[in-house]
Amino acid sequence: MKFVHAQTGDMVSIDVDLTQEKGEMKPIWAWWGYDEPNYTYMKDGTKLLTEISNLSATPVYVRAHSLLVTDDGPRAALKWGSTNAYTEDAKGNPIYDWTIIDKIFDTYVERGMKPMAQIGFMPKALSKKPEPYRHFWKPGAKYDDIFTGWAYPPKNYKKWAELVYQWVLHSVERYGKEEVESWYWELWNEPNIGYWRGTTKEYIKLYDYTADAVKRALPTAKMGGPEVTGPAWDVSEEFMREFLDHVANGKNYATGETGSPLDFITFHAKGSPKVVNGIVQMNMSSQLQDIDKGFEIVASYPQFKDLPIVIGESDPEGCAACSEGDYPHNAYRNGTMYSSYTAASFARKYDLADHHGVNLLGAVTWGFEFEDQAWYAGFRDMATNGVDKPVLNVFRMFGMMTGNRVAVNGDLAYDYQEITNNSVRGAKTDVNAIASKDDGTAAIMVWNYHDDNIEGVPANVKVNVKGLPKGRVLLHHYRIDNENSNSYEVWKAMGSPQNPSPEQIKELEKAGQLKMLTSPTYMTITESTTTVEMELPRQGVSLLQFTW
Repeated sequence: MKFVHAQTGDMVSIDVDLTQEKGEMKPIWAWWGYDEPNYTYMKDGTKLLTEISNLSATPVYVRAHSLLVTDDGPRAALKWGSTNAYTEDAKGNPIYDWTIIDKIFDTYVERGMKPMAQIGFMPKALSKKPEPYRHFWKPGAKYDDIFTGWAYPPKNYKKWAELVYQWVLHSVERYGKEEVESWYWELWNEPNIGYWRGTTKEYIKLYDYTADAVKRALPTAKMGGPEVTGPAWDVSEEFMREFLDHVANGKNYATGETGSPLDFITFHAKGSPKVVNGIVQMNMSSQLQDIDKGFEIVASYPQFKDLPIVIGESDPEGCAACSEGDYPHNAYRNGTMYSSYTAASFARKYDLADHHGVNLLGAVTWGFEFEDQAWYAGFRDMATNGVDKPVLNVFRMFGMMTGNRVAVNGDLAYDYQEITNNSVRGAKTDVNAIASKDDGTAAIMVWNYHDDNIEGVPANVKVNVKGLPKGRVLLHHYRIDNENSNSYEVWKAMGSPQNPSPEQIKELEKAGQLKMLTSPTYMTITESTTTVEMELPRQGVSLLQFTW
């Protein structure tokens, strides 16, 4: 039986078998992070967090930097935030102040979200090299300018451990043991590069003291690391293996015992876009190679292979606060290239986890929002001035995909291995799908992705669905393209206003929501295979949702 949603010409055929399950459709996408923790409780921050929390029934985890950073204020700026959780009096006695951390975590918990509580960075009073401490980085400046006194080891590991102990203890008192048991506690960020101005051994020492403090405060708390970036880089692999070797068999710096607690494992993976012949060209293979290598490293340790893995940052490139104007290769961020890249790359994360037989729990999208910035400035964010960008609608689609993943086959140009090795180059686009089935519902996400950010001929796609129940089935067809679920194109059509009127803002907010391509359609299923045909523009994404 065939149902046509506007198609012409040659077909790309995708076969979906709802009877062939491949494993749980884990909500690995339901993880977000950002550099600036104080944006959390600001106007646009709370609005976006509410929208993100409403994406699905599963709790969303949030990871933010700088939760222990010191400042006058505190205040927020690009790549900067602070809470003043720890200071000292004139005699060097600790002063704990959880006011700002509570404000941040309250914002999450009130929305049913959960912290991936990042333990860092170093308070000024504890830093081995406290000056200079506050940075004033802006797009276009050297990235290394951000690595100031907060990036150094503590001058007193026992005082650091007591800070961590008191923080976890306070969290249990404020939110309850059961709630805090559901959080993930992790140490630092990217300690294999400038974020850590100590040695690998000093990071491991800090981890031992930190993990011991977390477990003393709450023995059932979940503690992990090491949050290295780029495992495909030999320097990163060396750091990650030295950490895992120590956790398994090393002498614990804090307790003197063998090994250290490890409940989950973290690393980062980033793509690498460039401007080639005047156009933005993405490089998904760079990101997938990091994931592939990270999984390979974890799988090589039998004692750790089944531990949950969280890709602590998993993005098309490395700097969310680097705007398009200063970094032209980031010009993919406002439109549909970011949304199609997200659909295609997340699907391959599931495939890579299956390939290595590892337990992928989450992949953090490091992209939130930036307060008081120009409209559509080209930051890596989910919304601009409170208006959702197309990429957020891919996550709304993922939120409708529950139950188990099911088989997707066909004569397709790309699979996870081809993209991991070679990215998506040449004449053919990556037209593919990921599909799920749950009680009374099934969902198929279809994308048309290419690394080159240029206009192209739409793909004509035939989705053959095997295993829908006989009888009446309702189809909702959602779409992200230049005409649908796309506030950016509406904003450009307005003349790209930097001071839109209240009426224009309402129109943009409406355009930023996920839209259906057609009205819902009831189908009568009489055969074992049902076909839906559609025309899918380049960098477009569709979600076919069947309910019965």
